[in-house]
Amino acid sequence: MTAEPPRPLLALAEGGTSAPQPADRLRADCSRCAGLCCVALPFARSSDFAFTKAAGDPCGNLTEGFGCGIHARLRDSGMRGCTVYDCFGAGQQVVQGTYAGSTWRDGAPAAEMFAVFPVVKNLHELLWYLTDALTHEAASAEHAALRDELARTEALTRGTPVALLALDVDAERQRVNAVLLRASALVRSQVPGRPVDHRGADLLGARLAEARLAGANLRGAYLIGADLHGADLRWADVIGADLRDADLRSADLSTALFLTQAQVASARGDASTRLPERLERPGHWR
Repeated sequence: MTAEPPRPLLALAEGGTSAPQPADRLRADCSRCAGLCCVALPFARSSDFAFTKAAGDPCGNLTEGFGCGIHARLRDSGMRGCTVYDCFGAGQQVVQGTYAGSTWRDGAPAAEMFAVFPVVKNLHELLWYLTDALTHEAASAEHAALRDELARTEALTRGTPVALLALDVDAERQRVNAVLLRASALVRSQVPGRPVDHRGADLLGARLAEARLAGANLRGAYLIGADLHGADLRWADVIGADLRDADLRSADLSTALFLTQAQVASARGDASTRLPERLERPGHWR
């Protein structure tokens, strides 16, 4: 593995339509990682995982080359949880950036690297939300503040292991969330009328087919197994919303705020589901 200095996200965000996109930096590149999510994180036997694994123990399916021996059949092997996990590019940042290309197998302190990984993952998640907010022209009044937080947060990801482990991640989340809330309010205010407020609502299995949820506040809402078939979710704030097994067939999420790849992968959709350009249609939707 060769460490390469990445271009700052702020430069990418201002680089024009032909420039590399910030989302590329915040998308997992397992070929430049060292299987960190397969080692550092614990999981328990459940409907998502076929067996139990402790934090720090390599998954039995991890290969010598840091690949997954059952990657093509994870779902069929009872490892659905792996298919919906997203590190937002933190894996390659930790290996290639924080540890300059070293891995837990060839010199980097394993326990320290495993502790650093979730810290950087949390910071990269914040970077995802900030870069997403910057794509919405309606939030232009907050773009300067968003760029300031983007630069600050990215600088934190380049810290030493000692600095990263000493970081108060909750405080950083609260700091960034303040500007994200303001940006969200601006974007959602462009929707006529009074958008629905379902923040933190328990909507497990709710029947919301064809629902008009444009501009809705769905932050932290429990939408597990909800029927959102054909629903209008444009400009809806879905940060932290639980979409596991939600039916998103024919739903319009093309301009949904803060939608992540993990949320999309945990739901059910089809070829007619409209997603933001920065997200990929999950293979299992086919």
